[in-house]
Amino acid sequence: MIQDFFIPVSDEFLDPKYRVKDSIGDQLEMHTQEFGFPVLDNVQIVLFDVREGRGNISNIDTAIGADEVRKSFYSLFYGNWKVSMVDLGSILAGETIKDTYYAVQKTIAYLIKKEILPIVIGGSMDLVYANYKAYDNLDQTVNLSVASPKFSFGSIEDDLNANSYLSKIILEQPSNLFNYANIGYQTYYNAQEEISLIDSLNLEAFRLGELKDITLVEPIMRDADIVAIDLGVIKASEAPANVNSNPNGLNGETVCALSRYAGISDKVTSFGIYEFNRNCDINNVTNKLISQIIWYFVEGFSLRTNDYPYGSKENYLKYIVPFEKEMVKFYQSDKSSRWWMQVDLSVENKYRRHTLIPCSYDDYLNAVEQKMPEKWFNVNKKLT
Repeated sequence: MIQDFFIPVSDEFLDPKYRVKDSIGDQLEMHTQEFGFPVLDNVQIVLFDVREGRGNISNIDTAIGADEVRKSFYSLFYGNWKVSMVDLGSILAGETIKDTYYAVQKTIAYLIKKEILPIVIGGSMDLVYANYKAYDNLDQTVNLSVASPKFSFGSIEDDLNANSYLSKIILEQPSNLFNYANIGYQTYYNAQEEISLIDSLNLEAFRLGELKDITLVEPIMRDADIVAIDLGVIKASEAPANVNSNPNGLNGETVCALSRYAGISDKVTSFGIYEFNRNCDINNVTNKLISQIIWYFVEGFSLRTNDYPYGSKENYLKYIVPFEKEMVKFYQSDKSSRWWMQVDLSVENKYRRHTLIPCSYDDYLNAVEQKMPEKWFNVNKKLT
């Protein structure tokens, strides 16, 4: 059972100062030494940290853990939600880094099968690989969205680490990856051949400057199964607890909006925040921001409407846009008013869940003007 992978939350968090009435610390259940591992029946979200930093030698102190984040998160007040949450505690670094990957993979796989959404606080970015591997036995291909200033391809010869995990995910066979979307990359941190590779593989990448309109991110989050945030994507002045932080990046408000979009997405089944190095924090700014990122994710989760792919599209409004060689279908949800566009499959296969592509109303208007969104072509190439 997964409880063998965890150590309890510190008894410090049983102190009344962390359990103020109506605060998160007062409402969520904890894995403690005194009360043991919680029963997970009817739980919707679990939180845990992974004390592993060997995958990023320059930021290795990410292995210290997230108790400072807990102090901030527990002190926040519950929103207008009915969401059952449990803090499972911490996964310690294994004897080898592969042992840690195994524990993370098995834990997330178990939770997903129980329809419980894990929120992971890392630890280095290579843990995203372990998160991805948790989907191996689910008989479906998955979409991975990562907010990070760089792609982390590394070289083929590199061992798995925070700078090479993406190449391992993409090149590993058999692959369960359908799409990868980078959010907020900064061009000067990525080789041009890597940027070209993203394009040639029909994957997605959005430069930092494109995210001034954060609503661009909503369809990306709606299409993701796994969402990971590298704290390096946030400007150093707002998240200094990372040796690799940068002067440019997303601001706190924007990354909280991104997190809320991820929470609202009916498709997202795991969420993680990585590269937290509390030794670099200034005035606890980063741990407070992480706690708010999680808060906004949970708020979004509370607003899920069970749109596609979990709900039926029978009552959606359907719009057909004629192009030179085909008719492209657009759908608008009767529940949330959100938009999708469809790529038709010639035969039924494992890609069925990817044929309805999240989009925006502007994408529909552009299609009417005979300007089909690039994502439609990318998905069409993968399916044909």
